[in-house]
Amino acid sequence: MSQGTEGVKVVSILGEDYSIKAPVGEDTTLMSAVTMLKASLAITKKKYPTLIGDKLLVLAALNLCAEQIEMQQRHQQELDRYQEQVSATVEVISKAIGQP
Repeated sequence: MSQGTEGVKVVSILGEDYSIKAPVGEDTTLMSAVTMLKASLAITKKKYPTLIGDKLLVLAALNLCAEQIEMQQRHQQELDRYQEQVSATVEVISKAIGQP
């Protein structure tokens, strides 16, 4: 990735250069996303060595999206579990306060 003009980064993915303007302070996030995509492309290419170009890129992107959805679902399950624990704790405290 190289620095372009006024916050525009030039990123090379699968031999193609893309000019991407990152918001101020988001350079690190952009670089992390590029690194993640390139890693996903490498993994996908190992699994499907005959895929090239757009097909490889789309499959890698779909794999990343699937991982993101799984993480969101796990996160929601954890939030639900914590909410249940908080509600149970509040109920116990309410009962304790309500008792003489």
